[in-house]
Amino acid sequence: MLVSIVINNYNYARFLGEAIESALAQSYPQTEVIVVDDGSTDASHAVIASYGERIVPILQENGGQAAALNAGLARARGALVFFLDADDLLHPAIVAQAVAALAANPRAVRLQFRLAVVDAGGKPTGETVPAHTAIPAGDLRQAVLDYGDDLAWLPTSGNAFAAAMLRQIFPIPAAPYRICADYYLSNLSPLFGEVIALDQVGGYYRVHGVNNHQAERVEPERLRQNIVRTAQTHQYIASVAQRPGLLTGTGAKVSRWGIGWLSVTNPANRLVSLRLDWARHPLPDDTRLGLMRRGMWAALYNPRLSLPRRLLYLVWFLLVALVPGPGAVRLLAEALFYPGVYRRRVQRRLRALLGLHPMQPHEAASE
Repeated sequence: MLVSIVINNYNYARFLGEAIESALAQSYPQTEVIVVDDGSTDASHAVIASYGERIVPILQENGGQAAALNAGLARARGALVFFLDADDLLHPAIVAQAVAALAANPRAVRLQFRLAVVDAGGKPTGETVPAHTAIPAGDLRQAVLDYGDDLAWLPTSGNAFAAAMLRQIFPIPAAPYRICADYYLSNLSPLFGEVIALDQVGGYYRVHGVNNHQAERVEPERLRQNIVRTAQTHQYIASVAQRPGLLTGTGAKVSRWGIGWLSVTNPANRLVSLRLDWARHPLPDDTRLGLMRRGMWAALYNPRLSLPRRLLYLVWFLLVALVPGPGAVRLLAEALFYPGVYRRRVQRRLRALLGLHPMQPHEAASE
């Protein structure tokens, strides 16, 4: 089996060489490395040229991540495809492991694996993505239709896809997915077959301060973009799910309440956005009461939630809908979305109030 590793790059010359080296260093010999540069203005072209015939270069005008992935798949010859972000890395054994796992399960169309988090210099932080959550696996068609945003998908670099499946959902719509094209890939691919999870590190996710997925506090503009992208992705899911014969015999179906009707994440994001800046909230039909009711209803009926988590969400939606002022809403939002960061922030404030010494770096890391 030939495997294609498609590296998408935009102005990441400082990381690109390491990404290419990690792709070329795979223990599995039947591998081609395609590097798509999406209109970079830094030294990326020089980095790409330095590898000569060892890689397949594609240089295009800037069109966004979806356009880069579309160009890469159009050139790929492999039956299995990895999409590697240029700031991330692959473990040298992951292609061989993916080939073996997918060959053992002919119904599988996708494989996910954990990513170890590294800093800008490539030093491991000790964290993984996802951190303390099981990776979704198996026949996830109904789960995608019911839970939507609540499923813990891996970022782009933590996946391998069957090329035959990809060609049924490509090209990715370029305009909605200039960034975060993995929203589209993650949510549509499980509709075509099973997902395999390798509960081990197969790559490295670099956190360097400008990641599209990485944040430590609520950023209203990013939140609004996420809400719009989610709404668009739900439309694509519904459209694909209606293809004749796709879900026949699987028992999976779209609820009359729509895609993601049991998601608590989606109404939570929308409620926070509405409360922080209602004038710029992207969904004009949303109301504070309506989103509170939807979130509480999902919390009550979502069977994947434990009783403590269910109660937490019920109280949270009530408070976010009723507390006065955006400051309180932001605190509640960050307590839910970024609990580790929020906890450290509270601890620092308590130490300052009590006159204790500032928290040292090793204490923060051990929390």
